[in-house]
Amino acid sequence: MKNFKKYYLIPATPEEVYNAIVNPISLELWTGEPAVMSTDPGSEFSLWNGDISGTNRSFETNKKIEQQWYFDGQTEESIVTILLHPHKKGTSVELIHTNIPDEAYNDFAEGWDESYFGLLIEFFKD
Repeated sequence: MKNFKKYYLIPATPEEVYNAIVNPISLELWTGEPAVMSTDPGSEFSLWNGDISGTNRSFETNKKIEQQWYFDGQTEESIVTILLHPHKKGTSVELIHTNIPDEAYNDFAEGWDESYFGLLIEFFKD
């Protein structure tokens, strides 16, 4: 198992970034794919037509999102924590993803950079 931690700078307020991540309509706008999302702790979520799914663990409005991501056959919980920090150029996002299966690590690291935060940054660019 491997952990991934990275910072991203998004040209939008923490409120805008938070809403883009937790609102299913906003998620569909920037991902281009159907999304199931709720801010109710314990609720299930699904992104990219079910390619990513899990359980929403906790939320701090405009500050923090914590989810458990599912991997087939995995016994240790894979936890994604997204922390939003105000920045003079928008929002500094601190991403921490724990317990990624070794064989999936490179795909997930690339996915965070390109498919998730890469698309989100593009969505908010002028």
